[in-house]
Amino acid sequence: MARLPYLEADQVAPEYRDMLARNTNLHKLLVNSPDMARAFNGLGGYIRFKSKLDPRLRELAILQVGWLEKSEYEFTHHVKIGKEFGVTDADIQALIDETAGKPSKLEPLARAILKGAREMTRDLAMSDATFAEIKKDLSDEHMTDLVLTIAFYCAVVRVLATMKIDNEPQYKEVLKQYPMA
Repeated sequence: MARLPYLEADQVAPEYRDMLARNTNLHKLLVNSPDMARAFNGLGGYIRFKSKLDPRLRELAILQVGWLEKSEYEFTHHVKIGKEFGVTDADIQALIDETAGKPSKLEPLARAILKGAREMTRDLAMSDATFAEIKKDLSDEHMTDLVLTIAFYCAVVRVLATMKIDNEPQYKEVLKQYPMA
């Protein structure tokens, strides 16, 4: 059960109701601080819709953070979002295998990005070797977007866990295919 209330549109000032358009528990809780929610939504929106980073690679990095941190909410939401951006079931299974130290058929750049996301999540920073490996294929702008995306979702999973935000039933369906042991 969430630590703060989930607010509905009629409980927030009209100028903040647009932030509830997605109607998720995360957004309903964050509008308890509407200006902070607006700032949060701004960065999240930039990552999803304006970043020039390949959207499939972006979603794989986000999924890696969610899977590694066992964030049911984050992982299940981004399985659905990721599929809108080209992530396949084979990609998700490969991510799970890579996390377990097993080989996968992912292309080298995707494997390196997953490794970088694991390093930032577990060890605070991406290693020099992993950064250099990814940098061979990405511009400075793309590297900046990748690092900020991973860092943002490391923060998101901590918000979800600390606020004990409940996962919506329609997203829990994802766990039938990808159980988080």
